[in-house]
Amino acid sequence: MGTLTEEIFSRRLGRPIHAGEIVVAPVDYAMAHDVTGPLAIEAFRKLEVPLWDPERVIMVFDHILPANTVAAAGLHKIVRDFADEFGVTHVFQEGICHQLMVEKGFIRPGSIVVGADSHSTTYGALGCFSAGFGSTDIAVTFATGRTWFRIPESIRINLRGALPPGIFPKDLALKVIRMLGAEGANYLAVEWGGEAVEAMSVDERLTLANLTVDFGGKAGLCEPDEETRRYLGDAEVVDLHPVQPDYRQVIEVDAETLEPQIACPPAIDNVQDLSAVEGTQLDEVFVGSCANGRIEDLAIVAGYFRGRQVHPRTRTIVVPASKKVYMEALARGYIQTFMEAGALVMNAGCGPCLG
Repeated sequence: MGTLTEEIFSRRLGRPIHAGEIVVAPVDYAMAHDVTGPLAIEAFRKLEVPLWDPERVIMVFDHILPANTVAAAGLHKIVRDFADEFGVTHVFQEGICHQLMVEKGFIRPGSIVVGADSHSTTYGALGCFSAGFGSTDIAVTFATGRTWFRIPESIRINLRGALPPGIFPKDLALKVIRMLGAEGANYLAVEWGGEAVEAMSVDERLTLANLTVDFGGKAGLCEPDEETRRYLGDAEVVDLHPVQPDYRQVIEVDAETLEPQIACPPAIDNVQDLSAVEGTQLDEVFVGSCANGRIEDLAIVAGYFRGRQVHPRTRTIVVPASKKVYMEALARGYIQTFMEAGALVMNAGCGPCLG
């Protein structure tokens, strides 16, 4: 009995688990990418032990793809050599790690997944406890299949009502960041709920879970429901709900009155209503990232672009989150729409988000 986080860890460890406890728990998968992976591999090699389970280690080339310097190519080689030596077969170079973790079927409700990237919170959209870990902790997980957790307290964010036209999950996430600040949920598990979340697709929920870390959240979770079952198809979906949860805080957000939100310099929590900056010249528009590079996002943008031209002073870059998303966007004609409008379409991956 408890929050979603407490329920997940209680099931995994076979006893009641409560916020504040420090536990060592087995994980289902451990993920690293081409920037964090080499650091984890270096630390793992110092342990001089076998790899825990090659089938449960995932390595993704996404941050610097293709390698643009000799140094970046060297990082790629470290990862490839590690995979070859230890028999790691889940090695991908077809999109952003967080998108691939979901697409490839590694994420299931009730599972525990760690990633060497802060936005590993993304997988919580499917009712998984997932969190970003440092490369040294990931190295220990490579060796043991386990890692330590201080079970976080939880806050509940209820998004009430229906989203108005032109308002999207990112607006909701930015509104919460505006309310709480960039550190407002430090080391807290955030449960997203309410009518607006219940009406969302999994793609939309992935955006909420992804952006949880941007106001300090350790994890961001949505309760598994019929939409989760639809998305996962034949995969088993455990019945997972908070039972008499003891939340640190419950926050109510009226989705129906929300205006479009925008994060402004110099920090992510300097969020304003879009109307406050209307008329500001845009030098560059980036469509993509692990927050918003999925097919539903591209469909929305293609609808705006169709029959229009990109302003000659505004660089516009579109980066699908994965090869699968790219191929579907091709089939639907979105890529042609972007290119005819004057946008630059890049290969699937992190693109300009890294810098």
